[in-house]
Amino acid sequence: MAAILPHVTAALNAAAAILLLIGFALIRQGRRQAHRGVMTAAVVTSGLFLVAYLLHHVTTPLFAFRGQGLIRPIYFAMLASHVTMAVVAAPMVVITFRRARLGLFDRHRGLARWTFPVWLYVSVTGIAVYVLLYHVYRVEA
Repeated sequence: MAAILPHVTAALNAAAAILLLIGFALIRQGRRQAHRGVMTAAVVTSGLFLVAYLLHHVTTPLFAFRGQGLIRPIYFAMLASHVTMAVVAAPMVVITFRRARLGLFDRHRGLARWTFPVWLYVSVTGIAVYVLLYHVYRVEA
């Protein structure tokens, strides 16, 4: 089971990124109900990601990044920014989602303007980290 978890987390991250982009497009079109459904799916998907991610990291030993040369500092800078922004994004997502559910749309909209790009960045860089680890520099899952 542990061997499949990195691939599951990457798929969930990709799904979250796609849902975020769809949700953004829907709200821009004024389709509030559709936006609500898609963003609820994005929150659930990200929650499932977090569970799978934590499960993976408590069942699998840490390993060293195999890339050498210029990719190494690029990878670690991206990883550091990804982790930092993930820590920032988590409470932002919860608060933004809660404000929408409570009908506090002015406060929701104000925070969502910041939450969306941070959350999208975390999802996209998570996919990039996965690709580098499991497809470019082939770590065995």
